Amino acid sequence: MTIAVGEKLPDVKLVKATAEGPEAVQSADYFKGKKVALFSVPGAFTPTCSAKHLPGFVEKAADLKAKGIDEIACTAVNDPFVMKAWGAASGSPDVTMLADGNGDFAKAVGLTMDGSGFGLGTRGQRFSMVVNDGVVEQLNVEAPGDFKVSSAEYMLENL
Repeated sequence: MTIAVGEKLPDVKLVKATAEGPEAVQSADYFKGKKVALFSVPGAFTPTCSAKHLPGFVEKAADLKAKGIDEIACTAVNDPFVMKAWGAASGSPDVTMLADGNGDFAKAVGLTMDGSGFGLGTRGQRFSMVVNDGVVEQLNVEAPGDFKVSSAEYMLENL
């Protein structure tokens, strides 16, 4: 079942990609006490993710923070080394890369997709959410193949 606005995020392990290397974090700890703009992509370095999704959050980071967002995070069913490389190539220090290598977070929030037709296996869907102290305040899930409601611009319009 898909998580809904007003529900608390499930507590699962994610891996934060840092300059010092991978750092395991529990989602309950990561989201505690702050307002986070979280977006999920099907995969690092994939076309829409690299050309539009991540760059939109990089470009709008200051605007999001001006509207009360404490941190911006990106998650994908990729390993932390790929997430670190993608962040270095396309991201910004304003976006925290959270690897969901086994897809545990995507499964726990009920937002997986079958990318096996493209050789990707089970991945996280394209979505964005605003999480305030671990509780979902805004949830924007894309229809398959779309990129409209999970963008930084859409999130800003709805903050």
